Amino acid sequence: MLLALIVVYPVGRLIYTSFLSLNLSSGLPAKFTGIDNFVSVVQDPVFWESLKNTAILTVVTVPGALVVGLVLALIANLPFRWKWPVRLALLVPWALPLAFTGLIFAWFFNSQYGIVDDLLRRVGLPRPIWFNSAVLSMVAICLTLIWKTSSFVGLILLAGLQNIPSGLYEAADVDGAGRLRQFWSVTLPLLRPAIVVAMIFRTITALQTFDIPYTMTRGGPGDATRTLAMYIYQNTVDFLDLGYGSALAVVMFLISMAATTVYLRQIRSTA
Repeated sequence: MLLALIVVYPVGRLIYTSFLSLNLSSGLPAKFTGIDNFVSVVQDPVFWESLKNTAILTVVTVPGALVVGLVLALIANLPFRWKWPVRLALLVPWALPLAFTGLIFAWFFNSQYGIVDDLLRRVGLPRPIWFNSAVLSMVAICLTLIWKTSSFVGLILLAGLQNIPSGLYEAADVDGAGRLRQFWSVTLPLLRPAIVVAMIFRTITALQTFDIPYTMTRGGPGDATRTLAMYIYQNTVDFLDLGYGSALAVVMFLISMAATTVYLRQIRSTA
């Protein structure tokens, strides 16, 4: 009953609304239109542009967060005498609100008084106007997302590292395996379930990215950094077109489920 209340009903209501013509600004009653909203989605160039931007953010930031998170997890797992300050530092980026993180990094990359601009000036390098360029805006957002999400990935991987028996490393050491060999032959294979779990959560959140691009660029310049979640927000909140916005949300939901299915099949094939 609880599952139906918090999962099944909202998803079912979303799917039902996606088949309606329901624009609150028109003053007209809801009307069933079948798959018309989904046909409009396929024919909408703004949808494809938003989907492309979302795909770029996903392809860049998910592996980036995994690599940085793995490094952070390995550092936090070292036998420090005082482990809690290191692990507490790992929590800080994850604990910051997404919108606040976006505002902080928008200031970092500001072309007039940002820290990045100041550092480039001090070393004599060109100082680009980050948010006037589509490519540089996307780079700034990707770097922000990697910084923000790598700590979450690191926490998951740290939990996985702590579940690896120390006896395996001792046995590998007796067999003459060096640190690098132990990492490839012991750590990575046994860390695979934690990596897949981290990738699932990170991919889903990447596909639903909204706060950081919205606070940093508002989707600009032009529509160069507008994500699918931002386009859904625009249609449902700004334009009050709940039918079309729901259809877009259903498409994003299906993409998220497809990505999750791929990861779960990977787990099953290697189990």
